[in-house]
Amino acid sequence: MNIGTYSLQAYMERIESFHGSLAPGLLIGGIMVDAALNRTSKDKLYDALCETYSCLPDAIQLLTPCTVGNGWLQVVDLGRFALTLYEKDSGKGIRVFLDAANMDAWPEIRAWYLKLKPKKAQNRQTLNDQILDAGVRMLGFQQVNVKPSFLIKRSKGAIGICRECGEAYPLNHGPVCRGCQDQSPYV
Repeated sequence: MNIGTYSLQAYMERIESFHGSLAPGLLIGGIMVDAALNRTSKDKLYDALCETYSCLPDAIQLLTPCTVGNGWLQVVDLGRFALTLYEKDSGKGIRVFLDAANMDAWPEIRAWYLKLKPKKAQNRQTLNDQILDAGVRMLGFQQVNVKPSFLIKRSKGAIGICRECGEAYPLNHGPVCRGCQDQSPYV
């Protein structure tokens, strides 16, 4: 079994190195990203939209050129374990989601996904085995069109120096940087 361009073993090693542990969400996420890539045209450029901050963005960043840093990955926290790869220009894409209706055959996946068992009570080996057994059968797929507002590439615009702290910031944030507008996370 391959996940993206990686053998299963190589992908599992990448998960541990990048994420810090062999998280089930990243194993499932890899299967989801691979399934999305297999349903897209190889001659198009895609952006990614992820509907959760939990694990799934890491799988997207490991298996595609879409990252938060380059702006090709947007996370819209809808609380759903789902991702979309979509054409940069048209917004046409494939949405892949973990489908609770498809999980009856894999009770350990269901228990993990719906948090029916505490993490300590989960059998990680059984869970991983079921994830690999289920593969794409645990997923749902939808053809989607991403809203035009998500297709707009946002630029920082002009950069200036904040008159209060002396640091550079995008001038479209206002007369001073957001940190000096009491939006800083620091006390």
